[in-house]
Amino acid sequence: MQRVSLKVKGMSCAACSARIEKGLRRLPGVTHAQVNLALEQATVEYDPEVLPVSDLVEQIERLGFTVPTEKVELKIKGMACAACVARIEKGLNKLAGVEKASVNLATETATVEYLPSELVVEDLVGTIARLGFEARPATTLQEEEAQKTESGEIRQRLQLLLFSATLSVPFLIMMLGEFLGFALPRWLTAFSTQMLLATPVQFIAGYPFYRGAFSALRSGSANMDVLVALGTSAAYFYSLGIGFLTQHTHLYFEVSAMLITLILLGKYLESLAKGRTSEAIRKLMGLQPRTARVIRAGQEQEIPTTEVMVGDLVVVRPGERIPVDGQVKEGYSAGDESMLTGESVPVDKQPGDLVAGATVNKFGVLKIEATRVGRDTVLAQIIRVVQEAQGSKAPIQRLADLVASYFVPVVVVIALSTFAVWYWGVAPGNFSRALISATAVLVIACPCAMGLATPTSIMVGTGRGAENGILIRGGEHLERAHRVDTVVLDKTGTITMGEPALTDFVAVGPYAGQEAVLLNWAVRVEKLSEHPVAQAIVQGALAGTPGLDLIDPEEFTAVPGKGVVSRIEGRQVLMGTRPFLEEQGISVESVHPILEELEEAGKTTVLMAVDQSVAAVIGVADTVKEHSAAAIQELKNMGIQVWMITGDNQRTARAIAKEVGIDQVLAEVLPEAKAREVQRLKDQGRIVAMVGDGINDAPALATADVGIAMGTGTDVAMEAADITLMRGDLRTIATAIRLSRATMRNIKQNLFWAFIYNLVGIPVAAAGLLSPVLAGGAMALSSVSVVSNALRLKRVRL
Repeated sequence: MQRVSLKVKGMSCAACSARIEKGLRRLPGVTHAQVNLALEQATVEYDPEVLPVSDLVEQIERLGFTVPTEKVELKIKGMACAACVARIEKGLNKLAGVEKASVNLATETATVEYLPSELVVEDLVGTIARLGFEARPATTLQEEEAQKTESGEIRQRLQLLLFSATLSVPFLIMMLGEFLGFALPRWLTAFSTQMLLATPVQFIAGYPFYRGAFSALRSGSANMDVLVALGTSAAYFYSLGIGFLTQHTHLYFEVSAMLITLILLGKYLESLAKGRTSEAIRKLMGLQPRTARVIRAGQEQEIPTTEVMVGDLVVVRPGERIPVDGQVKEGYSAGDESMLTGESVPVDKQPGDLVAGATVNKFGVLKIEATRVGRDTVLAQIIRVVQEAQGSKAPIQRLADLVASYFVPVVVVIALSTFAVWYWGVAPGNFSRALISATAVLVIACPCAMGLATPTSIMVGTGRGAENGILIRGGEHLERAHRVDTVVLDKTGTITMGEPALTDFVAVGPYAGQEAVLLNWAVRVEKLSEHPVAQAIVQGALAGTPGLDLIDPEEFTAVPGKGVVSRIEGRQVLMGTRPFLEEQGISVESVHPILEELEEAGKTTVLMAVDQSVAAVIGVADTVKEHSAAAIQELKNMGIQVWMITGDNQRTARAIAKEVGIDQVLAEVLPEAKAREVQRLKDQGRIVAMVGDGINDAPALATADVGIAMGTGTDVAMEAADITLMRGDLRTIATAIRLSRATMRNIKQNLFWAFIYNLVGIPVAAAGLLSPVLAGGAMALSSVSVVSNALRLKRVRL
């Protein structure tokens, strides 16, 4: 039997989930089907030899629902503003088989969720091409191609800008001459000269705007290119007509030429600034070594890293980066894992230790067996998480998207109204004055700034997080984190080191003095348990008493979160918590003083009972992390309430909480009950962040408003939480929240300036207080200012 989880879209109530469950259970080979309405997920156990998974998808679709099963990222060239984004999203979302399409202007990518039974990637690429753009699939580690493409596009923009600027210089001289009142050569101001200079600018340098406008209009929408093409064409063709008909030299060729030049300048500066927003990804990609030395057929050979296979023996010399994830087989050294954890202190490595690709081998020669290569390495996973986060949309962007979808048609209407008011009202019959005012309205309007306001800040914010060992899975999580007012910390492995050690073993009652026998029995029982406390008892006993009997007990049953029941030499042996023994009808009153003494010292206690009688009290202590107390105080200083949650008893929990400065404690909480406690805090109106190891605390992490997993560098539980902290330092929680607050503040600034720019600029232009050239310059710089403001996040102190 196999189990599969399918995402189901289209459910609106419990009747929908019940209908899907019933329909799936009718299929031959299905043994169990359960649908979760809240998660929009169907979990099915089935026999793959009887039923392929495609039949499950088809059955759900026959019931009237959809199942997204594939996701692809496409690199798109040719987008100019938020209207282009809206057009591509609309075109992709109309395709049968596309579940969701999200386009990001800042990264120039489209992320599409689709059904492979209905579509292939080529269909998506073809649809984007029909809309007038160029698309190609993107891969995770393609830094060379990406850098070449990006640098080529920037170089092409620079060449077009220089071409346009060279031909526009005479117009600038004419404008200065008219402004300063000095005479100009007649040949320079002649109609033929102006036409010869302006025409190449209009139709060669301005060709990208015409192409973009044509593509937009053909698909039934409008974008920034439409505004630029309309404004510059009006000035150019009006001047052309006046020049041919009247030979008048007071023309407006300079308006069209200078507008195109200034807008090209803005686009060039914008592309440079946008390139800086994705520096974090390029830095991560640059950490991957290009080649690796492997031993094959007894010979050492150098091959591309992409050709390393799982099981290969890789040789890494001092000072080199480790090319893939693996396990040390030979050699002793120290590894610089700062790129993963942010910790500059090298970590000792010896045979049996795990190493991560892209970390640095500091001293000795290491021979490493490759365990994860390509897309499976830790570095590739980090890059994937950051890329997905940078390509995501924050909820705050919805307003900008809504405005952008109506923006261009509204501006065209305003421009036409401006022309009419000037021509028939303010300056009756003055066609040129009305045209200039209308042109100024067209070119000052800028939907680009609105489209870039949110994604650029998200890109820089998530990139800055990655540089600080904070992996944020998406813009929505980054946005939500800034509102967190309550942080719930799991004790073991989060506040403490998560490496408990055996400190006390006290035999009591009729077994007093028989510590050696009881300790041996404890080892035989606990060695079968995977619980950290059980492992601490085993390791402590073996270290202090070598040569213990390790024969398995005759019977063994684990009760999760409580203890174990076993039988040794015909005797029943129970080990676990005080409530567990009491549930079994065993009195523990006689050992209360010992329990109180150990628990008040912050130790976790385990009781051992033999044949329904308490035989020993065991004390296990976990060390509090060095910076836990400082990190908790820092959270309090930020106005955040801190709670500790643990399965430990009240006295031990209180002792640890007091040591680190936590006032609110939730103790004796079983793993499955942690999610309920988090929900209870949410029900009180709190915005809750749950911090745990990302695996055992998965239900609580999923329940919290923001789930934060404490990663360990080579064992990153990226799928379990919204935010993963790569280092085990609690101080990075405050850093993550400060980063979220700074990013949201930056986004709001961008949106404010993007909206206020248009709200003020358009009326000023319509009133005739702004020439089209100045309007074009302002429009060009508006996008640059938004991106530049986003880049300020790179300098924010965290």
